Amino acid sequence: MQLSVVILNYNVHYFLEQCVLSVQQAIRDIDAEIIVVDNNSPDDSCAMMKSRFPGVTLIENKDNAGFPKGNNIGVAAAKGEYVCILNPDTVVAEDTFIKALEFIRAQKDFGICGVKLVDGTGTFLPESKRGVPTPWVAFTKIGGFYKLLPKKEIFNRYYAQHLNENQSGKVDILVGAFMIMKRELYLEVGGFDEDCFMYSDDIDLSYTVLKKQLRNYYFAETSVIHYKGESTVKDGTYMKRFREAMQFFYKKHFRRSPMFDVMMRVGAFFFAVVKKNKTAPARIPEYYVLISNNEKLRLSLEQKLGKKVDRVESLQEALLMSKKAEIVFDNATVSFKDAIAFMQQHKNDGYTFKIKPAESSFIIGSNSSNDRGQVILLEDL
Repeated sequence: MQLSVVILNYNVHYFLEQCVLSVQQAIRDIDAEIIVVDNNSPDDSCAMMKSRFPGVTLIENKDNAGFPKGNNIGVAAAKGEYVCILNPDTVVAEDTFIKALEFIRAQKDFGICGVKLVDGTGTFLPESKRGVPTPWVAFTKIGGFYKLLPKKEIFNRYYAQHLNENQSGKVDILVGAFMIMKRELYLEVGGFDEDCFMYSDDIDLSYTVLKKQLRNYYFAETSVIHYKGESTVKDGTYMKRFREAMQFFYKKHFRRSPMFDVMMRVGAFFFAVVKKNKTAPARIPEYYVLISNNEKLRLSLEQKLGKKVDRVESLQEALLMSKKAEIVFDNATVSFKDAIAFMQQHKNDGYTFKIKPAESSFIIGSNSSNDRGQVILLEDL
């Protein structure tokens, strides 16, 4: 078997449903399997999986085992030569795995591969590629200094800005929302460290692989939606978790840094100044444009939303509509790949976006990287 896709779920039924659907479409021409590990979700995620995706391997944990352990359980059950660690709040394109595996096989000393991640507005997520967060690098990130002189190497290491978002190449650290590596290597290094603090597990695994003289790669020729953007939580709790994550990483891999707390305190001060009273403006659509061949779906949306819904049958027709519209992609008409590409091409044109997964009774999306996304349930479908 070529590939095992491991999806760790906790309490995100609708995001999981869309994610698994997108993965199913992306592995049609690959010898692959999907493994969903559920961390004792209180919602009906497991019931949904059993009814909608009976052929998918479902592992039901009796408690919330956490991110590292949950993924380690999934990989232990995997049969593929490669494993992909994938968040449930992602959407992959139909050719994501084909392209990524082709790229991987062309690399020497391959360790881990990540891809271009975008949020629900089509905007690039910079955590798709990162550098080793030494005390200085962590300081430039938490203080926002990487934005001031992004072309100066001394400031641009946290988000690996030696590569732009459309350049594939070597990077140090990849994000746990999407990671592909050989299953044998994952097991050899022990997988995710189950003692890791939040925000440090993917950094730790990436760096552990680098220490084996292997190379990690950012692959920019396929894009994946990740609804939970890196700016989801920007408050005191985020700062505390970030410091804990960095302290864990330094203690495990380096000698303790006496300058760390000083630099984090200074960085936190600048962070607070920059973020004070700064909120992302809500993007409220004036009306909706449905790209679909299904008139019944249009009527259902109009009834649910209480606003006008125009229906068109192609992406080109949608561009003729008002820039204040919310575009709803019917996945029965528009592929995930085309929807993701449209979102990226028109991210600054005033549109907002939702997706209606094929054979599902909801639309889903996010109008900002500052929220975790929105689900709107539909009736009479």
